This record gives sequence, structure tokens and C-alpha cells, in this order.
Amino acid sequence: MQMQLLETLAQDWQLDDPEERRLISNVTWAQYESLLAQLGDSLAYRVNYLDGVLEIVAPSRRHETGKTRIGTLLEIYFLETDVEYFPLGSTTFRQAARQVGTEPDESYCLGTEKEFPDLVIEVIVTSGGSDRLERFRRLEVQEVWFWQSDRFQIYHLRDATATALAQTFGYELIHHSELLPDLDLHLLSECVRNPNPLAAAKAFRQGIQK
Repeated sequence: MQMQLLETLAQDWQLDDPEERRLISNVTWAQYESLLAQLGDSLAYRVNYLDGVLEIVAPSRRHETGKTRIGTLLEIYFLETDVEYFPLGSTTFRQAARQVGTEPDESYCLGTEKEFPDLVIEVIVTSGGSDRLERFRRLEVQEVWFWQSDRFQIYHLRDATATALAQTFGYELIHHSELLPDLDLHLLSECVRNPNPLAAAKAFRQGIQK
């Protein structure tokens, strides 16, 4: 993989606030790691890998705004409720033996710091790409939250061999977080939708303190 690839994609993606996603097949693990090394700490792209399929994402402003708002509100919740947390952001998590690498929008370890996060947040602006839940299952992430169409979908890892959960790679869709059982998801969703970040943060803090 060469930086020329990213330069070409960047030229193709000069649109009004695009959320662009490209898949490239037959990529070796060595090529994936080489691309990560070339990118360094660049925030322009998110790179994911699963079984030889490379996914390159150029996040839109709407995407970044959404993930930042969710992260800000969650950190308010952790502080107000005295939850021990370790924010990992969009760290690149990878494991060669399982042929998986991923960069979630936001991620957290709860209670103690671990190699891989307990909770990840993904903001979905456009569909497509490799299977997100499968990537997280291979890293044994306990809970995955998707923010899409102005609402949350929460998945908790159960049994990857369960036939009933085959389509969701062992994750069960649940109504309330099991990692944060006291979190008012309705309040959180309302505040994420609030277009005024300061007003949203104040409303969320007040709601928690009631």
C-alpha cells in the first residue's frame, strides 16, 4: 500500500462534507501494518482490516461532530456518577492472529484499563463496509453502541456460537446498556440531538443530577 492511494482517494473525495468509504480486497497483514505506519497519527482517515479486506474511511464533519458530542456527554456521565473510566478514543486496536484491526469512533475501558476496550461507540452516517460487529467480536469488546438516524442501537456480546445471534456475530440487540445500567439512554439521545453543544451538556448534567 502506498500513500499515493490515499492521495488519489482524497482528490476523489473533495465534495461537500462527504462520508466516503472504500473497500480494498486481498490486502496482506504486512500491507495493512505498512499503511498504518505511513499514516502515523493522521486524523484524516480511519483504517479497518478484516480477513484481507481493508476499509478506508474519510469521516465527514457531521460524523466527527456526532462522535465528539457523544464522547463529551459520556465523560460528563462518568464524572457525575463516579464511574472509573479510561478513554481510548480512536486508538488502533489490532490482533494479527485474528486478522483484525479497527479504529472505533470512541472507546472506553471501564473499571480497569485493558488491552482492548469494554465499550465502543460508532457513528453511522453511511452504510456499507466490512462487518463492524465481527471486528469488535474478535477483540472481545463487550458492548457496541451505534448512533444512526438520531438514535442509539446497543449490542452486548453474548455467545458467538449461538445460532439465533449468527447475523449479529454473537451480539444481542438490547434496550439499555448493561455496562452502564443507570444511564438514561433517552436523555442521552435527546442531548446528542441538541444542536447547541453547551446547552446539551448543561441539560445532560442537570438530568443526571435529578
